[in-house]
Amino acid sequence: MECSDFMRACGIKLATAGYGVFGIDYEGHGKSMGARCYIQKFENLVADCDRFFKSICDMEDYRNKSRFLYGESMGGAVALLLHRKDPTFWDGAVLVAPMCKISEKVKPHPVVITLLTQVEEIIPKWKIVPTKDVIDSAFKDPVKREKIRKNKLIYQDKPRLKTALELLRTSMDVEDSLSEVRMPFFILHGEADTVTDPEVSRALYQRAASTDKTIKLYPGMWHGLTAGEPDENVELVFSDIVAWLDEHSRHWKPEERVRPRSQPEKKLHLAAPTKITRVASSGGTEGPMPTQEGRPQRRGSFLCGLGGRPQQQQCRM
Repeated sequence: MECSDFMRACGIKLATAGYGVFGIDYEGHGKSMGARCYIQKFENLVADCDRFFKSICDMEDYRNKSRFLYGESMGGAVALLLHRKDPTFWDGAVLVAPMCKISEKVKPHPVVITLLTQVEEIIPKWKIVPTKDVIDSAFKDPVKREKIRKNKLIYQDKPRLKTALELLRTSMDVEDSLSEVRMPFFILHGEADTVTDPEVSRALYQRAASTDKTIKLYPGMWHGLTAGEPDENVELVFSDIVAWLDEHSRHWKPEERVRPRSQPEKKLHLAAPTKITRVASSGGTEGPMPTQEGRPQRRGSFLCGLGGRPQQQQCRM
């Protein structure tokens, strides 16, 4: 996917709610340079996002703002990996249908994966990976689906060999490290998603070490919660997102952002007092979940947005 068109409406909705939204097209995606939709190493995308978003955080206008990551699908995996790269830097994340595991319904057969792995260094850019049409699987509304299909900046060919295997390995890596997630987060996932597995979002919610975590599963909704659902569903999703952001936004004093230089970023751990809030489940029932205390509501925060469907990645604008 890409920022300038596909993610534009999402950026406008969040900006209208009082938030600054920043994003980039990954290398080889949208208007960025590089072989189209070719990912040689997933960690390169994470490193690019880390440098770019931190350069925004370092601007004087934003130093006292809350820092939230926003990731859809593949962007959810990028957000979690950015958190793992620097565990205390981000104040929270909104994860929309995050790619913690690629659904078996769109993943090639294990035998095919084994065969492809043996030739990935020989023909890394070949578009030969068999998979179902992700646009058909991700976006429920037929009018919106066709509009997305007409976007020439969106990659719609078969996945390149190296790209597909990097996505698969990354999703497995993320799935294996769910317990390392410590930042506040809000997961939103359609229960009828056949692209990324909602059960792994449940696992992230259950296994994460975060003291402030929320999950909401939407019955009957597909993968494209913010762009592919009927308008009333999209409005519901954004209402939930903005409410979570409003609850977690605050003004930061300069001294609160200072971290000990003697400790590597990866060694730092988030510690916070907790209180009990109510979290809606997929069936509409509610249950207790700890949440972080001491964060007065304050608009004017910004999100570093990340997005991307498997095989068709995007960045939040």
